[in-house]
Amino acid sequence: MKKFLLSFAVAAALLLSYSSCARAQTEITLIAPGGARAPLSELLPAFESKTGYKVKATFGSGLGTKKQIIDGDAFDVPIAQPPLAEVIASGNVVAGTETPLATVAVGVAVRKGAPKPDISTPEAVKKMLLAAKSITYPDAAGGAAAGVSFNETLKKLGLFEQLQPKITPGKGGANAMALVARGEVEIGLTFVSEMQDPGIDVVGSLPREISTPTGLVGFVSTHAKDPAAAKALLEFLSSPAAAAAYKAQRMQPGR
Repeated sequence: MKKFLLSFAVAAALLLSYSSCARAQTEITLIAPGGARAPLSELLPAFESKTGYKVKATFGSGLGTKKQIIDGDAFDVPIAQPPLAEVIASGNVVAGTETPLATVAVGVAVRKGAPKPDISTPEAVKKMLLAAKSITYPDAAGGAAAGVSFNETLKKLGLFEQLQPKITPGKGGANAMALVARGEVEIGLTFVSEMQDPGIDVVGSLPREISTPTGLVGFVSTHAKDPAAAKALLEFLSSPAAAAAYKAQRMQPGR
């Protein structure tokens, strides 16, 4: 009897050890737009520490990321920005796993110490843009979602064509903010979560009347190697504990 109990205990220990080892070796691949980089840089290590899984994250432009998902690139957890009809119709995500993570607004930044313009109303934003000597924001032609969003804002304000001579497109949000920090451009715009440069001051978010915040929505991929692991990551990224990380980056958790 003692031998049986000992053998059972050894077998159980080996099984537990194997299970823990297998979990630790599981790598979850994730793709997300650049606007999600800041909060995910904090959240992913916390998830790894909590679960033993490893996460390999790839960040790109909003439109570029969406194209990769639609084309069927094999990521376990893809994060996309609405509209999502093409993403779901592609068959490369499990529609029932659609999980809103956060929304992020386009904001305004100036060089550190520079006067902060009034952006409290659409008319104030229009006045700021007309008065600015130079403007930068992520290049929409390169697929930057913040750039696409701000182009729509300029069209709503009736300024799109008029302001073209003032605009220096940034190669992503970080590059746009660097131009402002160096004093090469007066006014910079991008997602507020991308305003990390110590050489800038964040003025605030654009009014909703002219700029709708952009959502970040996660899925389990139909190509996921370990759907349970992918689901665990999504649940963590949408948990109350993750909400603090989004808020710290000036994002709003959920829809």
